[in-house]
Parts: sequence; structure tokens; C-alpha cells
Amino acid sequence: MHGLARAGGSRELLRWLSGRADGWAGLLGGDGTVLYGVARDPDAASAGSAATAAEGVRELTALGARSLALDLALDLDRGGHTALMFALDGPPGSAAPVLAVIARRPLPERLAVLLSDAALPLSMCWAAETVERKRRRVDLAESRGREAVLHLLMTGQLSIAHQVAGALKPALPDPVRVCVVECPGDSRDEVARICTDLSGGRSWIVRCPVYARHLILIAPAGPEPAGGRLGPRVAAVVDDCVVGISEDVPLSDTATAYRQAFHALAVARGLPGRHAGFGSAPEPALVVGAEGARWADALLAPLLGHLPRRGQDPNSQELAASLASWLAFSSHATAHLKIHRNTLAARLRLIGELLDLDLDRVADQAALDLALAVRATPTLPRPGRPAGPAQAPAPSLDEILRTPAVRAWAAQQLRPLGAPGAAGRTADPYTTLRTWLECEAQLGATAEALAISVPAVRKRLTRLETVLRRSLLRTPSARYDLWLALRALDLTGGGQPDGGHPRP
Repeated sequence: MHGLARAGGSRELLRWLSGRADGWAGLLGGDGTVLYGVARDPDAASAGSAATAAEGVRELTALGARSLALDLALDLDRGGHTALMFALDGPPGSAAPVLAVIARRPLPERLAVLLSDAALPLSMCWAAETVERKRRRVDLAESRGREAVLHLLMTGQLSIAHQVAGALKPALPDPVRVCVVECPGDSRDEVARICTDLSGGRSWIVRCPVYARHLILIAPAGPEPAGGRLGPRVAAVVDDCVVGISEDVPLSDTATAYRQAFHALAVARGLPGRHAGFGSAPEPALVVGAEGARWADALLAPLLGHLPRRGQDPNSQELAASLASWLAFSSHATAHLKIHRNTLAARLRLIGELLDLDLDRVADQAALDLALAVRATPTLPRPGRPAGPAQAPAPSLDEILRTPAVRAWAAQQLRPLGAPGAAGRTADPYTTLRTWLECEAQLGATAEALAISVPAVRKRLTRLETVLRRSLLRTPSARYDLWLALRALDLTGGGQPDGGHPRP
């Protein structure tokens, strides 16, 4: 009995008792609510047993007794039944449950004594399980709180993030360095404890709401601690984990740092040390200038000015947040936003209608991703309204991509690929990348266009991830930046002359 209690807890012990009683056994609350019920014999697992036990427990509670036996007639064909009830001792501050057993008459020999003996281990099991449930609720509440702070940081709502983080520890650092840790198997909780110890409790550790094996560490930036950088130390201590590390950024740029760490994670998977830092490269939103800001404002105006028809419909802020999450995480955005996939699909349809864009096209996705990034860059200069009544129309995306600053950025993005290969060489990285983007980043269509298998396409893109130091196959993906870079070079005659052009 005590061995069952240690190994399987109250549920396994109840299952054993139901077998000894050749009937139904369960734990019930004082109001008759069945907390857990089991019957090893399917014939004894009837709804009538649970209802009868609930009635007996209510009578026991009304009498204020510690035990009660009731003779019943549940099954006229098989004779009567007896309900035996014993009040258990609960943990301090919690209502004690009642052990109830429904067994056929005649009762097995010394069944009442057996149930009396089982009351103590059952009480201990229930107390331990109650404490564990409370601990899990506290852990879940803290995890959700940290996830909420991360979401606020990702959307640039720093003041609210600091307010929410005030109830948790430690304080949010500024500036920060973000690490994304990919944990082996189901060890995320254990790795989180290790990361807490290695950082001395100075880092914010968030369980990623999108990827079940990822931890997001928001660590203080600045001079290296005595033990070295946190990311390499985690990779050295935890076997089979992989760590991507961002550059040092202000707290307001946490979303950028997360993308950097995620891209570095794709590189780290192919390195012996299992950790990598983000390769230095500016964000496209930082090089588009004031005219780029004017373009982004014009593109997103129908979305940001949207007024819902009904109170329950999403407003412009919710739509913009849904769009940003979907662009970053694709179908995983449902886990990030905590909404149903049909809700997300409906919002995306509305966004496409408002902006008159096809969200299935990488070209339109890249434009929206850039526009949202520009809107989220507060340091970007924005031209004021002209004094006169006439205002020049906003520039087009192609006009923005033709500027020297963007062209220099595009060349830097694609420089790791080297010079474009000769025409007809499908293994050329430019050809693979361009074909993949022209096929809307779909592996099947890319494989058909290149006349190779899907695994071969995946292998090529994995090699490109290492060369470009960016994630391609997993979201957040660098495909938007790469589409913009190829388009910018094509517009100025610097792209691959013999390949296809991404659509504007």
C-alpha cells in the first residue's frame, strides 16, 4: 500500500482499493464533487456509483461524522451494495476530501479495516499533491506574467512592461543581450533552473510561448562577468542544448535582439560549440530614412485607421499585433497570441482587404514586415507636413529600395553568397535562394522548379543558413530581408543578371 502511494500517488492507490473492493473507489469534496474516481472492473464503473457516493458524502458532511456506511440497492439483478466513506485529513488551509468505496454485498472480508488503514497514506498523498498543484499554479502564473512582459517588450510598451515586471524579479535590465536556448527533449524547466544559477539571478528567463523547447534569456549587457558570457556557459554546461546570442541593444529594441538571437541559433546548430553570436548587419528599417518612414505610414494607414464595426471586433492595434505576430511566427502565431487559428485567419483576411495586398505572396509580406519595423523604430526621422495644402504622394517601395543606403545594405546582406554563379547552375546559392523566394518560400514548389527533391532543397537552405548566418526554414525567417535585398539590387542592375526577378 505504501509502495503504491510513493510510486503512483492517490490515483494508483485508489485503483488498487477498487480492485480489492471489487467495486468503485474515489475521492470526493465535502459538497459531493467527485475529485477522482476509478473502477478496475468496467462493470463497476457506472455513473450511478459516483452519484451514490456524492449523496453519501453530503450526508456524512451534514452529520459531521468521520465515517459512514450505507446499504444501497443499485442493481436489483445482482443484489445490494454498500457505500463506505472515510473523512481524510487534508493539508492546512485546504478542505479534506472523503474516501468513498461502493462495493457489492457481501463485502470482502475486513474491507472496512483495509480502508481505514488506507486513509493515512491517502491523506499524505493528497496533501503532497495539493501542495504540488499549488506550486504548479504559482509557476504557471509567474510564467504567464513573464510571457506578458516579453510581449510588451516586443511591442515596445516599455512603461507597462516595467509596471508588470515590478511584481517579479529581477528588475528589467537596460541595455540587454538576448539569448535563445534550444533545450534537449523535455528538459526546459531544468535548463531554466540552470540558467538562473549561471546568471546569478540577474537575467529574465521566459519560456517561449511559440516553441516548446526554447527559452528566451534577457540578460544585462555590458562587461563580461567573471565566468564569461552567459550563452557559451549554458552551452558548455547543458549537453545537447544550442544557444543563439544577440548583440547588445537598448531594452526598447528587445524585438530586434530576439530576431538576432533566433538567427544566430540557426548558425549555432551547425557548430561544434553549439553557440553562436549574431553577425553584425543593420536592420533594413534603420537605412530607409525619412522617406521610408513616409512610405510605411502611407502603406499602413488603412490598417492603423481602421475602426471596428462592432465592439467585439478587433481594433487597429489588435490587427497590427496579429499581423506582426503572423509575419514573425507564421502559423505559430496562434500560440503567441493565444487565439484560435480561425480567428487568426479571419483577421488576416480583413488585413488583406484593408491594405489591398495578397498576404500569400512573399513580396507583400516583405513590404509589410519592413513597414511595421519602420513604424516600431522611434529614432527614425519623420518628415513634417508641408505648409501648403498640397502634399507630395508617398514614395513607392521600389523608390525606397533604389536609394544608395538601401542598396549598400542589400549588398552587405548578400555578400556572404559570393558572386552570382553562371546561368543554368541550379546549385548556385543565388539560384536556390531566388527560386525559393519566387516560389513563395514553399519547399515543394521550389523542388519542382529546381528539378530536385524536397530533402535536397531543405539541405541547400540549411547550408545557406550557415553561410548567411540567418534562419530561413524556421520562423522568424530572414526571407523578408533577403527578398528586399534581391529586389534592391535588381532595381539598380546589381542583382543576378540571368535569374528571375522577385515580383514587386
